[in-house]
Amino acid sequence: MTSQAKVKFYDAQYVGFAEDIYRAIRAETHDEDIGQNGWLSAAEQDLFLSWLGLKPGQKVLDVACGSGGPSIRIAQRTGCRVLGIDVHADGLARAAEAAKKLGLADRVRFQQVDAAAALPFATASFDALICIDAINHLRERPRVLAEWARVVKPGGRILFTDPIVVTGALSNEEIAIRSSIGYFLFVAPETDRQMLEAVGCEVIRVKNHTANMAHAARRWFAARARREEGLRRIEGDTTYEGQQTFLDVAARIAEQGRLSRFAYLARAPLPAA
Repeated sequence: MTSQAKVKFYDAQYVGFAEDIYRAIRAETHDEDIGQNGWLSAAEQDLFLSWLGLKPGQKVLDVACGSGGPSIRIAQRTGCRVLGIDVHADGLARAAEAAKKLGLADRVRFQQVDAAAALPFATASFDALICIDAINHLRERPRVLAEWARVVKPGGRILFTDPIVVTGALSNEEIAIRSSIGYFLFVAPETDRQMLEAVGCEVIRVKNHTANMAHAARRWFAARARREEGLRRIEGDTTYEGQQTFLDVAARIAEQGRLSRFAYLARAPLPAA
C-alpha cells in the first residue's frame, strides 16, 4: 500500500459485519462484541454512560452510530430512546434489523443523515448526544459543534471522543496512513475545548483515553492476522493489507503517545439570563 492509498475500511466492516469471522475479531479485540466498529469497549461505554447520567425515557442522539450495536446497548442499559444517525446505508440496515430482532424497534431508531451537514432535527430535540471516534471525520467542526449544541436541550450533556489529537511528532507517512480510510481532521490538544466553549458549551470533563485506543488497535491487528486467509478471500489483498497497515500504525503512534484520543463531556448552553 502506498502512503496515500485510500483503504475501504468502513465498507469492508459493514458488508461482512454479521459474518462469524468479524464477530470473532470484535470479541477478541474488545473482550465483548457489542457491535462496535472502532476503539470502544463495553467497559468504556459504561463509563461514558455514567458521565451522561441518563434516565429512562430520555432521548439520546448517537452521531455516526455505524452498525448500531452501541446505540442498542445504550437503550438496553439506560431505558432511553435512542436515535442513531450515520451516512452508511449498509450499517444502518443491519442496525435496524438488530433492533427489531431484540424487540427494541420502538425505542431505538436509525436514520441516514450526513452528520457534517445541518441536522434535520428541531432545536432542543434531545436530552443528550454521544459521538464515539467519529468527530474527526466531520468537516467544519465549529459548525458541527454548534449544531450539536442546538439540538440538545439547554443544560443537556454532549459526550464525544476525538482519536486524532496530535500530542507528538508525526511523519507525513504516518499521517497519510492514519488518515487513509477517509477524511480526517488532526487537531491540537486544546482545540476541542476551545471550539466547545466558542459555541457556548461548558466543558465538564476531559480525559485521556489513548491507552484504550492503543490496546484495541494492537489486538485488532493480531485478531485479523490470525484469520488472514479468510479475510483475504472476503476483502481482497489490497483492502486486507491496507487495514493491517492502518491498524499497525494506529497502535504504534498511540502507544508512543504521539497521536492521542481524548473523551470530552460538555453541557449544552443554558438560556441567556
